[in-house]
Amino acid sequence: MSDANSTTGAVSVDVHLERVRSGLDRLAAEDAHAAAGAGDALLVDIRYAALRDRDGLIPGALVVERNELEWRLDPLGSHRAAEATGHDLRVVVVCNEGYASSLAAESLHRLGLRRATDLVGGFQAWRAAGLPVTGPAEHLTAAPDGG
Repeated sequence: MSDANSTTGAVSVDVHLERVRSGLDRLAAEDAHAAAGAGDALLVDIRYAALRDRDGLIPGALVVERNELEWRLDPLGSHRAAEATGHDLRVVVVCNEGYASSLAAESLHRLGLRRATDLVGGFQAWRAAGLPVTGPAEHLTAAPDGG
């Protein structure tokens, strides 16, 4: 089975993911932790609630459901989170294992957030690296009203 269809231009999700990732400066867990700690990056957790409840959260990460990500992080949007301060913001998107986050970061690029990237291996890599994790009640959540 081929990864690309020459007549339609269609590609497999694996090929698409590889192309997307080639345009990202993806971060390893330790590098994301250091960037966030230095105030040089905003970690954004897009995992769904069941995973956050099961595994915990990255302290200080902004929780934004994937289906709201573009609206919450668009610095020009009326529904933006307070943390969406400008197009030069370095956003590190975190999903569970580092797949959906790559696609989400690419979508943020299309909104002009050129420093958006993702965490290689996602939350599971963060946890495996022994980096801080808290329970679900100790996190920041983007308020639905944009504040």
